[in-house]
Amino acid sequence: MMTCEEISKIYLFSILSRSAMKTALIRDGELSIEELPIPSLAHGDILIEMKACGLCGSDIEKIRGEYNVSPTIGHEASGVVKEISVNVTGIEEGDRVFPHHHVSCKSCHFCRTGSDTMCKSYREFHFDPGGFSEFFRVPKWNVKQGGILKLPENMSYDQASFIEPTGCCIRALRRSGIAKNDSLFVVGAGPIGLTVLQLAPLFGIPNVIISDVNPKRLEFARRHGALVTLDPSNEDISAVIMKETKGVGVDCAIIASGNPKAVRQGLESIRRGGSVILLGIPPLESSLDYGVERLVNNEVTMISSNAANDGEVRLALDFISKGHIDVDSMITHKFSIESIDIALEKISGGDVIKSIIIP
Repeated sequence: MMTCEEISKIYLFSILSRSAMKTALIRDGELSIEELPIPSLAHGDILIEMKACGLCGSDIEKIRGEYNVSPTIGHEASGVVKEISVNVTGIEEGDRVFPHHHVSCKSCHFCRTGSDTMCKSYREFHFDPGGFSEFFRVPKWNVKQGGILKLPENMSYDQASFIEPTGCCIRALRRSGIAKNDSLFVVGAGPIGLTVLQLAPLFGIPNVIISDVNPKRLEFARRHGALVTLDPSNEDISAVIMKETKGVGVDCAIIASGNPKAVRQGLESIRRGGSVILLGIPPLESSLDYGVERLVNNEVTMISSNAANDGEVRLALDFISKGHIDVDSMITHKFSIESIDIALEKISGGDVIKSIIIP
């Protein structure tokens, strides 16, 4: 009778002897489902078999041609290490991992001053060909810089796919300067907004108001402690918030949507001297119809927050593994790589909170 190790080696040989893998990528500006060779490894690289990869709003914008910072789609990935090249230490075949798709150098001016997601190296390296693949290569840079996090036994691959977006939410809350017991308005109850809602108590913020036009998402928000849920399609958001805050306005608004109207919604609800955090990514060439003089006269601080650094994704892993965030309930749909186009269609249907792509 073969041992588990022998069975694992036979399975690995079978996997790596395949000539091709399924992958979804952008080709000539269009979503393409293709059979590609399994990536070969250079020194320091590792190969991961994808088990789950979240479909992010930025992926959708890239596919639609509304966002072009990086052409690679699929970055909220988790999986199993299937092959290791030479010069890799601390990682073994069979490890269950979350690989961070962007890792900074930790030594340049941006890294030293807390802007590590602006580091030149941060977006230079990424998954090959992307996280929506049966297998993908993680380059030496990401491996060497500590971008491979091992998963605790109690964390599923689906849960691990939330590590990166949760790290982004942690960064936004940190950059906001929000203080304990401040009031918070989250504009947008998608996966990012609902994650911010659940993180807020961990930052000492018990009173969260959240808005969205999707009833299912607002119901989720109510179940997870939102003080007030609002629908901008049939409510005067700023009027309700002013009533809730006794005419003052909220201390902080986090815009978890890329729609410029959401930014204005936050600005109309903030108190004098408050802060508005831009977390959602607007489409290319977006503009904001808002009087700049009002920002100055009301001393409103606007802060953008982009991506997450090493420390933030590690904290995200810790929060999820300890059950501080209910990520399982946010996963409403799963689709195979071949069905990613159906996943995109479902997004506009109203009953999706978070979709996960699986092999």
